[in-house]
Amino acid sequence: MTISPIIPARKTENVTYAIRYIILLANEVAKTGKEMLYLNIGDPNVYDHTTPKHIIDVTYEAMQKNYNGYAPSSGVKSALDAIERDANRKGIENILDIFVTSGASEAIEICLTALLNPGENVLIPTPGYPLYTAIQSKLELIGNPYYLDESNDWQPDIADIRAKINHKTKAIVLINPNNPTGAIYKKETLEEIIKIALDFNLVIFADEIYDKLLFDGNKHISIAALNKDVSVITFSGLSKNYVAPGFRIGWGIVSGQQKVLGDFIEAINKLLRARICANHPIQYAIAPALDGDQTHLVELNKKLERRRDITMNQLATIPGISLVKPEGAFYAFPSIDVDDDAQFAVGLIKETGVVIVPGSGFGQKPGTSHFRIVILPDEKTLEKAFNLIADFMNRYGIGK
Repeated sequence: MTISPIIPARKTENVTYAIRYIILLANEVAKTGKEMLYLNIGDPNVYDHTTPKHIIDVTYEAMQKNYNGYAPSSGVKSALDAIERDANRKGIENILDIFVTSGASEAIEICLTALLNPGENVLIPTPGYPLYTAIQSKLELIGNPYYLDESNDWQPDIADIRAKINHKTKAIVLINPNNPTGAIYKKETLEEIIKIALDFNLVIFADEIYDKLLFDGNKHISIAALNKDVSVITFSGLSKNYVAPGFRIGWGIVSGQQKVLGDFIEAINKLLRARICANHPIQYAIAPALDGDQTHLVELNKKLERRRDITMNQLATIPGISLVKPEGAFYAFPSIDVDDDAQFAVGLIKETGVVIVPGSGFGQKPGTSHFRIVILPDEKTLEKAFNLIADFMNRYGIGK
């Protein structure tokens, strides 16, 4: 008997994730014995950054207390209360609902699923974090990217956002501070986006997972804090600010008008109940993280700022590369004078062992090329990697 191949769902055909694809290539190169310099992984724990001890201790205590069964689908009360206090400190006051999830990524997917039908669309920033386009494919949505303006410090292009809205547009995604550019959005930019959301009755998905990783004295403004009427879901978690991506703890905060968002909130909670709960004992880390000792952030931001400066200074000496100064998060998104950034990244990895992610994996304006790096590695690693990039480009006459 002949058994036919199992055909996967069409919705998976366009699911791509360049960050993970590059790892497969890097693993093959590593097998040859070449020294690898990883500038691609947005995981602080892979480098010289550690989770604060008091956060680790409280999760162990929760397990010892046998908080190892199911939690409420929206999260334990101590966590929800701490998230609300933190939101209030950021100026978010008109809170309608809060829920804890398995990382911010689960919160994002649940909220997009609860809002959008196949054939509808959400405005997604380009460049932007590829999770959003992956979810877009899974939900069979119509792609609707809007551009960030490199000539304006990577601020969202307001005119482009307005031009892209159609009768099937339901929401705007905002990543601030931004992955992959490191941009922090100005108050006037956020106010323009609020006007658009109110004019067209759109939900703003405000991804603020890096909101405490800020350089040069910059301040982060939560868009939900600027207007009590606009419909916003603010996403965050422990992974970046609190150096605990493996905890898989994130959350969403719904704010706006109950009469506008009531049915949507119930749809979100249906999906939350259907998937049971986020990790129970680790939810007890949320309150001590948000309310407790924040000194690790002072040191982490100092480290990242120094490494950002090394990145800026060294890349500035390489012909063919230009970089808008990152203001937060832990990424940089240099522009490079090549026709194919994916081909450049592959060649660089194979010949030098320096692992970067091509800009095409995050989306970019047609006719431009970029690559994303993380500024998490120690100073010596960064300096060595940038010297190898310069040598590689010089060898092949790139940028001359």
